[in-house]
Amino acid sequence: MIELELADGLAVVTINRPHARNAIALDTMDELDKAIDGAAGARALVITGAGDKAFVSGGDLKELAALRTVEQASAMANRMREVCDKIASFPGPVIAALNGHALGGGAEVAVAADIRIAADDIKIGFNQVTLAIMPAWGGAERLSRLVGRSRALLLAGTGEILTAAAAERAGLLDRVLPRAEFDAGWRALARTLATPAAGSIKRVVDGASPPEAVAAFAELWVSDAHWAAADRVMNRGK
Repeated sequence: MIELELADGLAVVTINRPHARNAIALDTMDELDKAIDGAAGARALVITGAGDKAFVSGGDLKELAALRTVEQASAMANRMREVCDKIASFPGPVIAALNGHALGGGAEVAVAADIRIAADDIKIGFNQVTLAIMPAWGGAERLSRLVGRSRALLLAGTGEILTAAAAERAGLLDRVLPRAEFDAGWRALARTLATPAAGSIKRVVDGASPPEAVAAFAELWVSDAHWAAADRVMNRGK
């Protein structure tokens, strides 16, 4: 089950499959795809899991065990890669709020986001190699961009599982919060990022050309939101 929450420019997508530790099955891929479509128009997007045990524990092996041919495996990998690509290309900032462990495919979903914030007791690892397979949802490439080629090869090649603190040191996580502060912390961060300027800032960070960046700034400059904020600043203390 995938849940979608929309409020004040922020979309929160929650993977809620407690019986499978939030693992991804074929139906989950379709539901997640639809939820991201349903978030269209939001200024920021959060992907998280239900509970405090698992963000996403990977692919649902019990469900995916029926896939026994190269063609079936390829179709499944392509389908979830499309979903992860859709997460990565969302117009506004995407935050992966790691409420629990992110293992295998779960780590791939996490690195599809722009920002990863985690509770301090979670673990994350690209441990597909323990099943004699490899990351196939775009995670290996994204991991390499985050932590560098050699470290990505080491992590995915050994299947090493990192604590939150170690993952933050490696550059895999952006912020780690005490468990007691986690829910309030990721929501506060997400609300801060869900601004009218968020999409434009993401485009510039992603490599928009100087003329595109200036055009985006100019559009924001003449917006009602900018002048309302400017008026509050100029009239402060009066």
